[in-house]
Amino acid sequence: MIKTWGLLGLAVCLEISGAIGLRFSEGFTLMVPTTIALLSFTLALFLVSRVMKKLPVSVAYPVWAGGGTAGVALLGIFALNENINMMKIIGILFVISGVIIINITSEKKSGC
Repeated sequence: MIKTWGLLGLAVCLEISGAIGLRFSEGFTLMVPTTIALLSFTLALFLVSRVMKKLPVSVAYPVWAGGGTAGVALLGIFALNENINMMKIIGILFVISGVIIINITSEKKSGC
């Protein structure tokens, strides 16, 4: 099960990498960031599909999507100097809290 969670963590990281690649791709006009975005998203989807063999979709997908959302928001704030305000902080905390609650209250076996 540790391997499954590790793959899900890697999928989250790839989701974040894909989103950052999109940010710098200039609408898919720059080759390197476009390639990074497309490869990252493709690998992330592949890993999530593998994870869903072991974890139910009601756990795997929210952890992946929520982790990616929170990760991109935090990276945008701290690495890309995007604006931060109380509402953004509250939103990020809600996403993280939601993922934790889903994880705690869900069965850890495959629902597929």
